[in-house]
Amino acid sequence: MVTAEIAVALPALLLVLTSALSALSMVSDEVRCVDAARVGARLLARGEGPDGVRLEVSRQAPNGADIVMNVTGEAIRVEVSSDAPRLMRLLGVAVRPRGASHAVAEAPP
Repeated sequence: MVTAEIAVALPALLLVLTSALSALSMVSDEVRCVDAARVGARLLARGEGPDGVRLEVSRQAPNGADIVMNVTGEAIRVEVSSDAPRLMRLLGVAVRPRGASHAVAEAPP
């Protein structure tokens, strides 16, 4: 009798566990996107070249992340976004981990 109850409960437990791990992965990707955007904005504000900044941001960001850098005058904006984990997409979660950061270009010394 206990074996039948475990057999019924085990798939539900596995689904809850994998959902929780996917959500944790998505939160981790969100933090990495925010950190990568901050690094990119900081480097661009210091006057680093866009190619070097893109390389450093891609190191900090989750694999396959989209990186958008906008520099207009002194205003700098960096956005980093990534795909949600596969299980979250299968469950219909449409939220993408993303981060954005703004900075103002520093005056040269």
